[in-house]
Amino acid sequence: MGMGHGPRGGGKPGAKPKDLGQTFKRLMGYLTDTAGAKIRLIIVFVLVICSSGASIAGTYLLTPAINGIIPLIGTTITAESIAPFVRTVVLMGIIYLCGAAATYVYNFIMMRMSARILEKIRNQMFDKMETLAVKYYDTHATGDIMSRYTNDVDTLRDCLSNAVPQLFASLITIIGTFVMMLVLSWQLTLIVIVMLVIMFAIIKSLGGKSARGFAAQQKALGVVDGYIEEMISGQKVVKVFNHEPEVKKDFAKLSEELRVASTKANTYSNILMPIMGNLSYIQYAFTAATGGWLIITGSMSIGALASFLQYSRSFSQPITQVSQLINVILTALAGAERIFTLMDEEPETDEGVVTLANVCRDKDGKLSQCNEVTNVWAWKIPQKDGSYLFKELKGDVRFEDVSFSYDGKRRILDNISLFAKPGQKIALVGSTGAGKTTITNLLNRFYDIDHGKITYDGVDIKDIKKADLRHSLAMVLQDTHLFTGTIRDNIRYGRLNATDEEVEGAAKLANADSFIQHLPHGYDTVITGDGANLSQGQRQLLAIARAAVANPPVLILDEATSSIDTRTEKAIERGMDALMNDRTVFVIAHRLSTVQNSNAILVLEHGKIIERGDHNELMEHKGRYYQLQTGQMELD
Repeated sequence: MGMGHGPRGGGKPGAKPKDLGQTFKRLMGYLTDTAGAKIRLIIVFVLVICSSGASIAGTYLLTPAINGIIPLIGTTITAESIAPFVRTVVLMGIIYLCGAAATYVYNFIMMRMSARILEKIRNQMFDKMETLAVKYYDTHATGDIMSRYTNDVDTLRDCLSNAVPQLFASLITIIGTFVMMLVLSWQLTLIVIVMLVIMFAIIKSLGGKSARGFAAQQKALGVVDGYIEEMISGQKVVKVFNHEPEVKKDFAKLSEELRVASTKANTYSNILMPIMGNLSYIQYAFTAATGGWLIITGSMSIGALASFLQYSRSFSQPITQVSQLINVILTALAGAERIFTLMDEEPETDEGVVTLANVCRDKDGKLSQCNEVTNVWAWKIPQKDGSYLFKELKGDVRFEDVSFSYDGKRRILDNISLFAKPGQKIALVGSTGAGKTTITNLLNRFYDIDHGKITYDGVDIKDIKKADLRHSLAMVLQDTHLFTGTIRDNIRYGRLNATDEEVEGAAKLANADSFIQHLPHGYDTVITGDGANLSQGQRQLLAIARAAVANPPVLILDEATSSIDTRTEKAIERGMDALMNDRTVFVIAHRLSTVQNSNAILVLEHGKIIERGDHNELMEHKGRYYQLQTGQMELD
């Protein structure tokens, strides 16, 4: 089934977003989705203005402070003469203290808001993920999907909690500082503007290269993350085949690509600040020299020059911050775009109108829906007059001239027809790629057929709601998956309202009770890591027990006993027979010994049914099945 774990699973969270405006607008929607959020955002903006304004106003007060203290040099200091200076300094302290408080509060608010938004985004991503068809997971690498929950969400967190308010604060500081510099001295402001033009040219050149570098770095990081995830999940396979050296070599190659990308990205990013810093020193020197000349000529006071120099030193810093913050925001928006792409995926469509209903049977045999649990189920089929027809769920499955392809080009099934009457055991035999598993995927409507018709108790499965259809089926897959939780919880996954007695009964039916009782805490033993501490056979027995507790009319066993040794297989055959009793069963098996008691055996090759019959009939026919049984031919 597709591309579950891939070494190239990482996406491009660092790339520039394709639709910057739309992505930004959509992201801002999360910041203003409620009246309370809008109020908090307004408060943040006001506090940012207060914080930046405090810094600007505090710097301006250097002018009266210095101009007021200079006349006192060489004189006797009295309380009256020093009072204006003290008042100015105290006012500066109050302003800076208010600015610090405003900075703390808006950062706290943004941290809370970003945490709430990210929680909402994660929930929405997960909710959408659960609505997607199996096809999506077959065509998208796990590492790529996971990177949206990790890398992309992390960059989004940094953007919302830090970058956005800092960007706004920097812009306010730039504008306010520029206005104050003009007020103090337009001549010195011209020097700052010239240096500013030079800075912008450098930022444009180095910043662009840095952005491309960080995009490549994020892409390489996603690839490395995907590879690590794949190697962790496949560590046993690596060790079995002694591929540690090759794996390390491949990882070293990917790690080197990440190193190169990271070096390029950080080289441009790290040299930007020193260059800007040196340019600011040059600007400071020219400004100070020119300001000294203006003081000599009487065009400027010493206090005004001190304030201007402080403004000029702080002017370049927010400009540099803006360039860096823009890169952070672009990276975050690219990540947000990837997140929104997942959210915008078309969910699994369902045009079905037929549902499952719990029914009662009156003395005349007529079915009607009832509230009490009867364990008798029927298809509830709506009629044109608004009434409902109840058709008992029996498990009669039929394929009529069904054709299907995964990619729209190569046919996996080619006009096949088959039937399974209620209670029959149908075995599907054939080489890998013959179409055996595809038949079960179509029956579950993981995929929809291209041509033909599939009916379930005479009802076209396209008319049945997918949830109800799948509720009537149970599958035991070759690749067993267990969830973190107790043994009991994993079995109960087949039917969440099953009682403890039903869970234990299902385990006994699957012959799993014996090994469960020997676990440290029996049915309450917690398993983690997909049941890594259990044998493959034990994990498979739990999967069979999970299907047993579901108690479906149709059971699909896809290589269900492939991981169980022959002795264990014989031991559970009785339980499996009991499980299959009065159920329609589809069995996919490479072990032909497991299908000999089937009511019908279908031999598939290249998407066609080439033989059909029971064991004895096919042995007498001496065709492909006979050759497989006698060892004249082997399954691929």
